Amino acid sequence: MKQAKREILIAEDDRKIAAILSDFLLAEGHSPTVVSDGLTAVETVRKRPPSALLLDLGLPLLDGVEVCRKVRTFSAVPIIMITARVDEVERLLGLSIGADDYICKPFSPKEVMARLHALLRRSEGKLSMAAADTWTIDDDGMRIAHAGQFLALTPIEFRLLRSFLAQPGRVFARHQLLDKLHEDYRDVNDRAIDSHIKNVRKKMSAAGADPDSIAAIYGVGYRYTPKLVDE
Repeated sequence: MKQAKREILIAEDDRKIAAILSDFLLAEGHSPTVVSDGLTAVETVRKRPPSALLLDLGLPLLDGVEVCRKVRTFSAVPIIMITARVDEVERLLGLSIGADDYICKPFSPKEVMARLHALLRRSEGKLSMAAADTWTIDDDGMRIAHAGQFLALTPIEFRLLRSFLAQPGRVFARHQLLDKLHEDYRDVNDRAIDSHIKNVRKKMSAAGADPDSIAAIYGVGYRYTPKLVDE
């Protein structure tokens, strides 16, 4: 199903990449605008606010980090940051610059479109209320239920799943998830997170929830994405 037409700003100095993204946006029925430097990107958002911004990290005049910071002083436009290096994503997450999602080059344009459409629907408040209402969090009892059925979660698993449910759509780096588990006072190493996520997914499935809603973001961490109304 094609999405409603949106004005999408592409801030990318690589003409080939900008052209590919523009072609895919046009095919989806959107209206793309391309700028090739950071200063122009900020001014364009200010003067003609787009529905979303696809923002390259390595822009001339003003890099993507500074563009994002400046835009966030006056706009809540959804931003997908595009970087050429996987290891940059974790650094960007740590900077808390205000981007809504991150994707690494080389990327599949179809994946960018899927991420963009999910982000637009979240920003426009179209999350399925029925899906959101199926989760119940009991903080005092450290319990989480899906459709009335409590999952048999360990304290670590409870904190992980609670973090995801509290901020749907957010990408959590592994070190950020580790920070949320420190209350458990046990050694939890970086790769152990993967094992705990695997267990959480199994318990979600057993309770009738979609385990694939917690997705691995290659080289970075994980993101929880609930179902959307027109998916």
